[in-house]
Amino acid sequence: MSTISPEQFRAGAESADWAVVGDEAVATFKTGDFATGARFFAAVAIVAESANHHPDVEVRYSSVTVHLTTHSEGGLTDADAGVARRISDVAQALGIHAATPAR
Repeated sequence: MSTISPEQFRAGAESADWAVVGDEAVATFKTGDFATGARFFAAVAIVAESANHHPDVEVRYSSVTVHLTTHSEGGLTDADAGVARRISDVAQALGIHAATPAR
């Protein structure tokens, strides 16, 4: 597996939800309340487990922030873009919108 550029990540993620910051992709999703955030986190966990690629996740009262990177490669890979795409799809299905604009 090799790292990809921010442009390749954006193309693979197929979503404007994600910002590339340094060697990771970050998206904050506005959940509105803690229970919705918990449901969203549970769905993110299912995506991560099925892909065997696990993000760092911060759950707050009204938002969930997801950080993706491939630690073994020292940056973003196609695996990150694929998981990002699936997480954005889950958010959309739950009616949750990202607060992080793409960079």
